[in-house]
Order: sequence, then structure tokens, then C-alpha cells
Amino acid sequence: MPISTASSKPRSTSRTRPTTIKEVAARAGVSVATVSRALNGIGPVKQATLDRVLEAARALRFVPHSGARSLSTKTTHTIGLVLPDLHGEFFSEVIRGADLAARRRGYHLLVSGSHNNADDMAAVLGAMRGRVDGLILMSPELAIESIVSELPAAMPLVTVSGEAKRFASVTIDNYGGARTVIRHLAALAHQRIAFITGPAGNADAAERLRGYRDACRTHLVVCSSDLEFPGDFSEESGYDAALKILEMKPRPTAIFAANDAMAVGALFALREHGVRVPEDVAIVGFDDIPIARYVTPRLTTVTVAIAELGRRALEVLLDTTVNKDSRRPPRETLSTTLVVRESCGATAAAKRMKRSSGGKS
Repeated sequence: MPISTASSKPRSTSRTRPTTIKEVAARAGVSVATVSRALNGIGPVKQATLDRVLEAARALRFVPHSGARSLSTKTTHTIGLVLPDLHGEFFSEVIRGADLAARRRGYHLLVSGSHNNADDMAAVLGAMRGRVDGLILMSPELAIESIVSELPAAMPLVTVSGEAKRFASVTIDNYGGARTVIRHLAALAHQRIAFITGPAGNADAAERLRGYRDACRTHLVVCSSDLEFPGDFSEESGYDAALKILEMKPRPTAIFAANDAMAVGALFALREHGVRVPEDVAIVGFDDIPIARYVTPRLTTVTVAIAELGRRALEVLLDTTVNKDSRRPPRETLSTTLVVRESCGATAAAKRMKRSSGGKS
């Protein structure tokens, strides 16, 4: 029997073009304007009508065009997040917290880095202008007030780890966290505590240094500039500082690094030179980045809810946008907690106290 080939080519059942809002309106039996109000939530729509529109949109697999929607609503449902850098566990956690909060509120993030450079920051803000409904800026080393002067006055903005008087802010209790570290080390009989500082001009680092100094005076711990070593929040700077600390006579019995990355670098330097932690020298960091609990020994550190920092910044920004008549920009300071792990135990301190008392228990 001969086989006909005239209609052997299968017919495509998939759509070759996206569904339009007019088709949704026709299927639901309403106007295009009603569909727009229903899908964007920008006007009164009866529940029965809303149900019909949503059912039609689902049946036709309609995906609203975000660009067209932004033209009609004058919003983009996008938030700009500008960080000093995009490298490292701290910044990735901030992004994760902000992104999760944004998605829950129906927003997307547009993320970029400023590299702690004023020109780069200005260029990033210029590129985001008109593309975002609000901005979150983490800029602990730059003067935000002058940088954002070119932005529209009505642009909602929240700063993180750095304050600008006319904007809302979310920051960390850096000062209190540093004081808690010194109080803990002093209770373990440490009298010479070296401090590896953060970058000069960094607001977070400055507050941690201030907390270290004030707490040393309060708890009668040796307070001297000779015990302060420059760092830049990198592992390399922590490693280099630890090498200098090892040359000191008498050598400090504890090292407090202004962030965990430097503490990890210091830990590596001590191990490399046969110095036991915490038996010979205790180490404490700041931030509690994920790797802190996986190094050996596990790192004692100040816990900062890093993802929470991003989440709260996003929520404060959106709440400020809604509450446009707020006369005073909200300021939030997230609390910190000391988490004691093996890098700073009580065993070595107990042994020192026993030796100093002539072996009496």
C-alpha cells in the first residue's frame, strides 16, 4: 500500500510567540486595563473578576513584560545593592539575605561592586539610575553624602555599615562586640592581647578598634599602640601581622583580629611556626563567617547575623518607600554575640594562673 507523504510533517502544538495581554483580556471577558490592574495590584478589582483574569493568564501561560509594566506603573520592582566588593563569604552572605527578602516581597536585586572607589561608586549609581526603585549602599570607607548628591531627592536609600544623616541605616554593634571579646579574654587571665586592625578609614574597623582600646582600659589589660598591628581584612594581612606578633618579647598570649579572614591568616602563621592554639596563643575573630567553624581549631569569634544585615536593609528600604512621610530616617543596629570555640579555651589560661600562683590549686 502506498504511503502518502503530503501531511507527514507533524504540526507544532507549541506557541511561536508570547501571549499578549489582549488575549488574556479576551479570554477573561474584560478590558486590557482591568487585566493590568489585576495583575499589577494597582487598582480595585472585584474578586470574581480577579479570579477570571488569573485563570486566563495561567491557561495562556501569560508572562507580564517587566519593561512594559514599569512604564505603566513607574516602578521596576528592582532594588540596587552596591557593596565594596563581591568577593568573600561576608559579602555573599549579605547578598543572600537581601535576595531572599527581595523575592519574598516580589522584587529582584541588581548587584554591583564599588571597589571602595568614589569614581567607581558614582559610575555604578549612574548606571542604576532609572533602573531601580531604591538603593542599598554598603560603603564603610567612602563619604556617602557627597557621592549620592547627584541622585534624585526622592530616591529611597539605605546605608549599611556607614551612616549618612538624611538616609536610613542598618549597621552592626562593632563597638560592643569588640568589648565583649576583651572582657572574655581578660576573664581567662590574658593580659597582653594583640589586635590586628582593619583598613584605615573603614567605619566598622574604627569602631572595633575603639571597643578594643576602651575594654582594655576597663579590664586593666595592657593597652599600648605596640600591641596594635595594621591589617586590611584579608587573610594575607592577618598572616603578616601574626609573624610580627611572634617576634615580640614578651609575646602576647592572645590575638584579637578585627575580622575572621585575618584571624584565619594568623592561625595559619602560628601553626606554620609550631605555636599551639590556644595552648600558647589564643585567637579570636569577628563576623563568624561560615568557614570559622571548619578551621582547626574552630575559631572563637563575634557572631554577626550577616544575612540578617542584608535582609533588614532590604526591608527597611521597602518600608521607608511605603512610609514616605517619615520625618526621621530609621536607624537600626544589629546586636552581636561572642561564640566561644576551641581557638580560645580556658585550659591555657588556667595553666598560666596555676603557674603564677606557685602551683597551688
